Amino acid sequence: MENIPNCPKCNCEYVYSDGTLFVCPECSHEFQDGDVQEKVYKDVNGTVLVDGDTVVVTQDLKVKGASGPIKKGTKVKNIRLIEPEDGVHDISCKIPGFGAMLLKTSVVKKG
Repeated sequence: MENIPNCPKCNCEYVYSDGTLFVCPECSHEFQDGDVQEKVYKDVNGTVLVDGDTVVVTQDLKVKGASGPIKKGTKVKNIRLIEPEDGVHDISCKIPGFGAMLLKTSVVKKG
């Protein structure tokens, strides 16, 4: 069986070959085999982040609808790195006292 890569855009595993291109049925992304590259996520200090890491917020972050900001030094456990839909927020996590949030790698450091 042919070794078909997951979609580089949405990580779908149901990609199929359409002649010279691979096509993702979930997001309709078309790509060639050489286009698949692992994105490297780095924190504010340039340290590489991976899924499941614990990070520390490096600055106070205002949150719409919340009574107060996420304070500098807040520890966030078990992060999940995502392909940003809005082009900015690339960490999905749960912050104690706030719930599910999206963060930028530029405001956290590995901790």
